[in-house]
Amino acid sequence: MAEGERTRTREREPGEERTYDKMLAFYRERVERNADGPVVIHKGDREVELSRQGRIRYYLNHTIHKDTPLQQWLVFSHELRTTSGKHKHQGGLVIYVIEGKGYSMVDGERWEWEAGDLMLLPLRPEGVEHQHFNTDTERPSTWIAFINTPISEHLAHEMTQMQDSPEFR
Repeated sequence: MAEGERTRTREREPGEERTYDKMLAFYRERVERNADGPVVIHKGDREVELSRQGRIRYYLNHTIHKDTPLQQWLVFSHELRTTSGKHKHQGGLVIYVIEGKGYSMVDGERWEWEAGDLMLLPLRPEGVEHQHFNTDTERPSTWIAFINTPISEHLAHEMTQMQDSPEFR
């Protein structure tokens, strides 16, 4: 009878988690979050922040809302009382006007909009300069923006703030 060789393997000592294992955990968490994360994001669960662009409410933002599915989307509403800040970035935004009326200056060209309109900010690697204006003195305009972040990453997205909203202090 031939004698067999027996090999014994030892389990790795518990210690620091390896990068590959961290990646596996990240992928597992993402799959679970996308499958079981919140289906409805309630307006009241998100704060309005007065920023250089104006009054913004972030619904999906992977830098502050780690528990939501669709981490590759940035979705925010903008309550525009007078004038937004002016900035420049690669564009690629989809903006739906919920209420009010006004116009946007996009690379020096004026574009009128009102409730129910859809604005498509051009996608340009060299950037798109834009600013938004509310023309209704009685009430603010509100719109919601959708940005697919993998597109921004692909273009090496950058943003330059050129002028702050008059409300920002």
